[in-house]
Amino acid sequence: MTASANVPRAFGWDKNHLHLHCVIQTKSGRDEIDGFHGNEIKIRITETPQDGKANKHLLRFLSRQFNVKKSDVLLLKGLASSHKLLTIRNPKILPPLFNQ
Repeated sequence: MTASANVPRAFGWDKNHLHLHCVIQTKSGRDEIDGFHGNEIKIRITETPQDGKANKHLLRFLSRQFNVKKSDVLLLKGLASSHKLLTIRNPKILPPLFNQ
C-alpha cells in the first residue's frame, strides 16, 4: 500500500450517496463551489460561523446545488471546523465540478 492510499479524495460515491471532503470559507462575497483545494472541495458561503448559522447555511446551499431536500444533506464530521465531511443522499443533479 502506498502513502497516497491513505489520503482522502475530495469526493466519492457509495451506492447513490455522494461523500464530500470540504473546506469551507465563511463570510465570503457569495455562495459557490469554488473548486478543488488539495484533497478537498472548497466551498465559499456568505454566512458567519456563529451559533451554527454557517452550517445551516451550508446545508441549505448544498441542497439547492444537488436538488435534494435539506434532510438529504448530512454533516458527518467537522461541526465546529472549516474542514467537513458531508454526504448527499441521492443527488438529483451534479454541479459542473463533479462532471469533469
